[in-house]
Amino acid sequence: MEFVIISGMSGAGKSQAASIMEDMGFFCVDNLPAPLIPKFAELGMAGTGEYERVVLVTDIRGGTRFDSLFRALDDLKNMKCDYRILFMDAADATIIKRYKETRRSHPLAEESDSLEQAIQMERAMLAPLRQRAEHIIDTTNLSTAKLKGMLRQQFARGGSGDGALEVRVLSFGFKYGAPMEADLVFDVRFLPNPYYVPELRAHTGLDQGVRDYVFGGGQADEFMKRLGDLIAWLLPRYVEEGKTALVIGVGCTGGHHRSVAIAHSLAELIRTLGYPVSESHRDMGRN
Repeated sequence: MEFVIISGMSGAGKSQAASIMEDMGFFCVDNLPAPLIPKFAELGMAGTGEYERVVLVTDIRGGTRFDSLFRALDDLKNMKCDYRILFMDAADATIIKRYKETRRSHPLAEESDSLEQAIQMERAMLAPLRQRAEHIIDTTNLSTAKLKGMLRQQFARGGSGDGALEVRVLSFGFKYGAPMEADLVFDVRFLPNPYYVPELRAHTGLDQGVRDYVFGGGQADEFMKRLGDLIAWLLPRYVEEGKTALVIGVGCTGGHHRSVAIAHSLAELIRTLGYPVSESHRDMGRN
């Protein structure tokens, strides 16, 4: 059982983090009273599989002063339930700005004279919990995409593909139109065209003879080297931004020869970089 407790400053992005983790396959419960946390963990540890990955969001909305939460955490430890605490934080000025934009009241508004004082009170209350957190994310200057990327890096299930960037390499013919789903498109019509070689015309870029012809002049090798450097640089940055799917289009005139050969080589290159990749050839079977 994977058990994550999200807490932190009001306005720092706890609900947003929980929503992202729900998309990652976690079962999320918002504002569960602290005394019920061990009971919920016990249910998850029963082994039914329904609550294999759980996120609990807890904060001061329920009047929690966190003594009860610390007792609940001690109970989890005694139960041998492994858990991690994710603490969401942000600068005071950022939290104030967010509250003004949403026009919501701070949970401690009735106990303080100003929003600034409420934030300071909350920060003092949460300090012991922040010290116990395994993960701290400051959302002051963090976009939603960046937050998604950080959460996927920290909480993606190893080996399951969760959070991994899945790449699809698609060859196509420009005469039939560029694929609308492509995020990146590369035009390889500058390469020598096997179509004009009678003995190669009926073959495709998956056949060795066509591949040898396409790569025979040296231009394709140079192109693949430069393209490989670009892709190796780009993919980690897409992951960082939280992107989970990428479609790369490779086009030639008819989609039979050059684009197929290059797309196949590109898919093999991406595979060596450690990313899940599939290849498809949209127009290879067209006349």
